[in-house]
Amino acid sequence: MSRAERRPTLADVAAEAGVSTALVSIVMRGTPGASAETRSRVLAVAQTLGYHPDSRARLLRSGRSRLLGVVFGVQHAFHGDLVTGLYTAAERIGYELTLSAVTPQRDESRAIAGLLQDRCEALILLGPQSPERELVLLAGRLPVVVLSRGVRDSAVDVVRNAEAEGVHQAVDHLVALGHHRIAHVDGGRAAGAAERRRGYREAMRRHGLAETARIVPGGLTEEDGAAAGRALRTDPPSAVCVFNDRCATGLLDVVRRAGLTVPGDLSVVGYDDSRLARLAHVDLTTVAQDAAVMTSLAVARAADRIAGTPARPREVIVHPRLVVRGTTGPAKR
Repeated sequence: MSRAERRPTLADVAAEAGVSTALVSIVMRGTPGASAETRSRVLAVAQTLGYHPDSRARLLRSGRSRLLGVVFGVQHAFHGDLVTGLYTAAERIGYELTLSAVTPQRDESRAIAGLLQDRCEALILLGPQSPERELVLLAGRLPVVVLSRGVRDSAVDVVRNAEAEGVHQAVDHLVALGHHRIAHVDGGRAAGAAERRRGYREAMRRHGLAETARIVPGGLTEEDGAAAGRALRTDPPSAVCVFNDRCATGLLDVVRRAGLTVPGDLSVVGYDDSRLARLAHVDLTTVAQDAAVMTSLAVARAADRIAGTPARPREVIVHPRLVVRGTTGPAKR
């Protein structure tokens, strides 16, 4: 392989600049030992050749990687917002991320195994599905921070949204608009689904609407929302709280194709305030999780664990807020 076909090395810069590799190393590290003229010439050659110091290799030689491994689900639209926030928070304190995705063909155990091979110093797991005992065993190997799921064992740090509180806000909003027949499209076994389901039942009971409560099977994706929409067509409620924004968009498509207007015939509330909800043609009323706060807390907790700093409290709960947009309106009289 010719030099033009491979990544330039320290030796290539030294040969081109006519100096030793040790002197190039001094220049690249920014340490004293090279004249201003030599430093300028070496940097110019490095730029011409496209040489960039391999900071990760240097860290590995020192026994540190400064890598945070992140496991996320490609089916979760909100996970994209969380990953964006994690990059910002990690960069702020000098860490890098390495990502491993859970897909319909790649389970969580494989996603985690890939990160362990990358010598990550800590793992941040977004809404993991693994049994708690497996998370605890994993935390025995390296620090583990779980985002968007509760874990009882103190070996695992948790940053999560107040899931039930968010659904309380959604139901309160719909009741204030005059809705009494309010259904909930469930998230199945997804992280947070049980708490959101509980929050729906609590809010309906508080408003004296327990007898009209209706839980419809749903899930994470547009297809799950579409199936829920078809199930609701024969006896539609006046409003519906949906497990997440992605599921809500699938439901919106089906009910509109069935001739129902939104919000005239049916008001719809999602959950997460993902980028999908903010699209102009979706304009979804939704419960917003504060991704920036959650990810900053998660990265800080991982860094504290790496440094051996005691973490108190072990679980941090972030409060959501309702964002009202165009898919909710007054109930028909």
